[in-house]
Order: sequence, then structure tokens, then C-alpha cells
Amino acid sequence: MSIQDKEFSLTAVPQSSRKGFWNILVVMVSLSFFSASMWSGGTLGEGLSLLNFIWIVLAGNLILGLYTGSLAYISAKTGLSTHLLARYAFGKEGSYITSFLLAATQVCWFGVGLAMFAVPVSMATGVNVYILIGVFGTLMTISSIFGLKALAILGFISVPTIAVFGIYSTSDAVASMGGMEALMAYEPSQTMSIALALTICVGSFISAGTLTPDFTRFSKTAKSAVSSTVIAFFIGNSLMFLFGAIGAMAFGIADISEVMMLQGLMIPAIIVLGLNIWTTNDSALYASGLGFANIFKLPKKYIVVFNGILGTIAAMWLYNNFVGFLTLLGSALPSIGAIILTDYFIVRKRQYASIESANFKALNPVAIIAWIAGALLANFVPGIPPLNALIGTSVIYAVGMKLAEMKAPVTVKAPLKGKDEIAREY
Repeated sequence: MSIQDKEFSLTAVPQSSRKGFWNILVVMVSLSFFSASMWSGGTLGEGLSLLNFIWIVLAGNLILGLYTGSLAYISAKTGLSTHLLARYAFGKEGSYITSFLLAATQVCWFGVGLAMFAVPVSMATGVNVYILIGVFGTLMTISSIFGLKALAILGFISVPTIAVFGIYSTSDAVASMGGMEALMAYEPSQTMSIALALTICVGSFISAGTLTPDFTRFSKTAKSAVSSTVIAFFIGNSLMFLFGAIGAMAFGIADISEVMMLQGLMIPAIIVLGLNIWTTNDSALYASGLGFANIFKLPKKYIVVFNGILGTIAAMWLYNNFVGFLTLLGSALPSIGAIILTDYFIVRKRQYASIESANFKALNPVAIIAWIAGALLANFVPGIPPLNALIGTSVIYAVGMKLAEMKAPVTVKAPLKGKDEIAREY
């Protein structure tokens, strides 16, 4: 008996399994409730006035919204995950390379997130850090097995809880500063350049945003996919940045859970930190399962269990040794999304064959070259690294495909009149 894949790891999501606007919105908002965004907001709060901070966050989220919203549009139109979409641009075996990088990075971040929760909670409560890692790693893995349904339920719980506690804590922090007038008059001791501020704002989430199609492929319409994604970034990501910035301005601390402990709110702090990391980690395991399913052709739920166990065992080692490398590795991920966008909108002009009828070539060298070039542009060319990667990769890929006289690394049989058939290049 074959095992039914309810998460459609290797096929397009059929309309009968698509979800409405609110389900996707909650999943995307919970995805954007990302601890790293809080810490990035704190960094901005230490170097910007409140007015400049607001403009930077709006501009950064506009860029993120355009990027992730465009990916959401493609996924809703095709019903495909990031990993399956990559086959059209990179080729079937080429997509294994991108899937491995995306999936492995998410497993590692799962472990880091576990430790980010366990270490401060252990210090606050005295509970052994490895016990906390084991218990919560197991719970997060179990909830992630159930896929998008579990992510939606978790989102309905976590989003309002984090928002309510966060707003309360932030209001108390503003009051401790002397009220809104003092907040508006706040000036950092050392100012931050606009380019650096925008880099921090966009760079904090653009790597995870590349995995947007993994979730929005379940949208019933492209309109609901795009709108839920853009709204999620302007609400969720902006709140995370605001919580971090206010904490930094008031107490010199970017992490809202630490701020809440300072305010005597230890239990709410643990709840906020736990839910924040839980939503992020469940999304990471879910996306990593889809990535490895593309490579190994195994049911996603078995891969999720293996990834959860691996991330839990390695959590403290990853936390102590691997964060800097993961950040560097993450700079290579936006180029994958840029190639998918360029391939769909510019090279193929929104004409993708269904994944069932497509006959993929093994590898598209143009995509690999553009991807590597984009990562180099992000790390070594002056400017705003995420924008360098997005724009540079797109231009190189589009020009490279034109020069190579290639439309895509995939062919599909198109019936002609009579009995003959030809293979049509995309």
C-alpha cells in the first residue's frame, strides 16, 4: 500500500487541498515572528533615532514584501515548493544542490534556535539546559510532523500571545523612558549609516523568505498568497523589529524575553521566547523536510523526524560553533530565489509546464554560475549585500540564458496534429 503524501512534497498542491486567506496569513505571520528580527531591531535601535528606524523598517519590509510576495505568486500559480520550482531553472539534479543547501541550513538553525531558548531559560529557572533541549526538541519535532495544519494551529496560538505580551512589555519600556516624548527625542550615542541599517533589516529575513513557496503553495489564489505574505511582513516583521528596538533604546537589550525578565515578567518571557522559537523551528523543520524529500524521494514526515533528532542532538554544538558560518551560508540563499523569479517572469514569461509533464534536464550551468556570482556579489561587492545578490543574480541569469540561447533546462512533449509529437523547449 502506498503512503499518501498529504504535504505534496514531490507534486503540485491540488486545488482541493488549498487553504483560505486566513490560514495562510497566520502561518506567514508566525513565520515572520523571528527572534533574529528582534535582535536586528535592537541593533537598529542602538544606532538610529525612532523616526529613522521607522523609515528603515518600512523600506526594508517593502523590499522583503516584493521579494517574498513574488515568490508567493509563483507558488500559488504552480502549487510547487521552492525545491520543485528550482528544477525549472537549475535542472533536476541542479535542484538537489540548492535543496541540500536550503534544507541543511534550516536543520542547523533549528538546533541553534533550540539552544537560544534553552540557555536563557536554564539560567532563569535552574533547569538543566540539556533536559530543556531534549524535551522541547522532541515537542517541536512532533508538532512539525503534522505539516501546515500544525503550523496554522500553532500560529493561531502564538501570534496573538506574542503580540499581546510584546506590546505590554514595550509599553512598559516606553513608560520607563519617560513616555512617548522621551522616545521621540531619543538619539543614539553612535549613529548608523542608512546602507548598513537597510542591510540589517533586509538581511535578517531574506534567506528564510526564499522558502516562502513552501507555505504559500497551499493558497487557493495567487491574490491571497501575495496579500497574506506582504501583510505578514509588514505586521509580523515590523513588530519584531519594534520590540527589539524599544528594548534596546530603553534598557540596552535587544531580546524582548530578557527585557521582560528585567521587568519581573519571567513566565511571560519564557512563553514569548518559547512560542517565538517554536514557530520558527517548526517552519525550519517543515522546509528542510521538503528539501530532502526532493533529493531522496522519501515521505517528508520521516525526514522531519530524522532532522529534528539530528538538530536536537547537535543543538549546543551548533550554538557554540556554527552561527557565524550559518550567517555566511545564508548569504547564498537569496540568489536561489532571484533565479527562480527571473526564470519564471523574464525567461519563461510565466509559462511553466506542469511538473507531471515536464522532462527536466539534469543541470543548467547558467543557473549555477549565476548563483555563485550572486553569492560573491553579496559578500565582496560594496553596497547593500541582499540587493547586490538579488539584482546581480537576476541580471547574470537573464543575460546568460539569452547568450546561451536557452529558454530553460526542461522539455515537455506537446502534441501535434496527427500522431507525431515534438519536444518543446522551455
